[in-house]
Amino acid sequence: MPRKSTKRRESGSKIEETDWYASPAGRRQTQREFERALKDGTLVRSSGSRIPRTNPDVLKTLLEQAKANATRAVSIRLPIADIELAKSIASKQGIGYQTVLKQAIRNGLKRAG
Repeated sequence: MPRKSTKRRESGSKIEETDWYASPAGRRQTQREFERALKDGTLVRSSGSRIPRTNPDVLKTLLEQAKANATRAVSIRLPIADIELAKSIASKQGIGYQTVLKQAIRNGLKRAG
């Protein structure tokens, strides 16, 4: 598969450029550029930034922590009895049943790992 260009998109106005960077394609490109600069050690502070230059190892750690807290939607078939049990537990604890299911999965993975 040919590699996509990392050149910035030429736009007619600042509003169009802002809209493009806010789009999914713009966010993906920005993420790719950030990860490439982090990997190459060329991540630098821009002239307008008030944030001091950060060690690439610290940035890598922060990126890993962000990934650990990020979520992704998945589809899974569960027995109706398990879902009803999760709803029952959730109502007693005052939380959502999906939260109960996520906690059960996380605890099971910790025990298995």
